[in-house]
Amino acid sequence: MIKKFESVILGSQNATKLAKFYKKKVGMKQSWDAVMGENANVYGFTIGKMDLVIMDHSEVKGKSKDPSRLMFNLEVDNIEKEFAKLKKAGVKVVAKIYHIEEYGHVATFADLDGNYFQIVKTRE
Repeated sequence: MIKKFESVILGSQNATKLAKFYKKKVGMKQSWDAVMGENANVYGFTIGKMDLVIMDHSEVKGKSKDPSRLMFNLEVDNIEKEFAKLKKAGVKVVAKIYHIEEYGHVATFADLDGNYFQIVKTRE
């Protein structure tokens, strides 16, 4: 029986650089780090009861070839404010804020590896 959704893992050729992007540009708080094997860096960002894990992966080279395949959403209190903050920080905008009926508002960005992530403000 599956109990819960525990984490999302982003493999990277340079996990240290990607983790710094999520800390400094996106504003996420890193909650833990580790080393796997001899030199694979792992960084954890705990949000609620789930982790975004960024780790060095020997099979990942360069930018994402299909960034729309897997995206994760970060819920925010004020989407306009967060959108402006990310844009000012130089984070690549993929899609400006748009509305999804019965859901809320969404904006899509790309990280340094070309992975897409979204900020969302769900309707209340």
